[in-house]
Amino acid sequence: MRSLFAKILLWFLATVVAAFVGFNVIETQFDNAMRHAPMVRAFRFQAREAREAYESGGPKALRWDLDRIKGIFQAEAFLTDANGRDLVTGEDRRGLIRSGAWSWLRRNRAVIARRSGDGRYWFILSIPEESAARALLPPEQLIVLLAVLLLCYLLARYLTSPLRELKTALERFGQGDFSARTGSTRRDELGELARTFDRMAERIQNLVAAERRLLLDISHELRSPLARLGVAIELARSGDNRDAALDRIEKESDRLNTLVGELLQTMRAEVDPDTVRAQPVHLDELLAAIVNDCSIEASARACSLELIADGPVTISGDSELLRRAAENVIRNAIRFAPPQTSIEVRLTHDGQTVRLRVRDYGPGVPEDVLGRIFDPFFRVEGDRNRESGGVGLGLAIARRAVELHKGKLRATNAHPGLLIEIELPAQ
Repeated sequence: MRSLFAKILLWFLATVVAAFVGFNVIETQFDNAMRHAPMVRAFRFQAREAREAYESGGPKALRWDLDRIKGIFQAEAFLTDANGRDLVTGEDRRGLIRSGAWSWLRRNRAVIARRSGDGRYWFILSIPEESAARALLPPEQLIVLLAVLLLCYLLARYLTSPLRELKTALERFGQGDFSARTGSTRRDELGELARTFDRMAERIQNLVAAERRLLLDISHELRSPLARLGVAIELARSGDNRDAALDRIEKESDRLNTLVGELLQTMRAEVDPDTVRAQPVHLDELLAAIVNDCSIEASARACSLELIADGPVTISGDSELLRRAAENVIRNAIRFAPPQTSIEVRLTHDGQTVRLRVRDYGPGVPEDVLGRIFDPFFRVEGDRNRESGGVGLGLAIARRAVELHKGKLRATNAHPGLLIEIELPAQ
């Protein structure tokens, strides 16, 4: 039996039936009437009367007394000696004694047998019953049993229905339908299990969609430099302006090399987040080194970098990942900073959080795409063909590096310019 529903239902049914049968067996064995003191005293009184009638008048007087009991209780009564021989008819009543000693059902009669105090007599009372089945399970109890069975069925269905829904959703999800959800609203453990699956499915669907977008973007980014490489190679072969063709080949090769390198950085952070090495990092010194390295690039674009730090700041993290994050954000600001402007790099901390703010005075980003600038290969429309434009992976790498350090990365328009803020937990 592999069905959980059938197992739960049968266990409930077996428990209920066993309880009903057990209660009825106990009630029959000890006899409901005999559990009440007045009935016990009446039984003992009739047994004493039958014994006195026999000892005073013999079998004839005993027969008269037993007939009187039958008329009163509508039950057959017997008095036997210690061996079970009927003192009126001489018949063997040991079978009745064995049944009555346990107050059990004998065919269609309930038998009660008790020995006298001195052990010389057995008094037997045989009470007629409609049927053994009725004695074990009266119609009233049968109605209750059926009601309980119905409740057991409903309970088993209630417990297993979310599992069936989860199984259906899993089958659809396994067949490639990533939109499959249980939509459970239950508040118990099964409902929490279903909602956990829904959250997992949502996350996997987003990851698969992001992977597909990434493949499309990669194919788009690779197609353009490869096409230009092909044209430059044909020009070099034809001999017309070979130096310009070789320069174009070198430029496109560098572009492809940069693209592959940044892709490897992104994939390494995505695939193996456990490679983060937690160690003390002096963030103020790290930023000073990055600003010094980037100053040459800023000077070439006729702008400058300004580092403002509250003081020494130390956090726990991977220095290489933090370097990539800060450097990519600063280089992005340099790329879009107008000439003769300053790029502000400000480092602050309040004991619990370290904040790095990088602001340029460039054109900013349209509000409707502001949240997408950290997506891989995303570039604001109009900048895609700029000579100064990158491949659109720098900010994506920065975001992943910050997330691996349990931090946050956000961008806002500063009017003018763009402000990118990195929040990291302090050591």
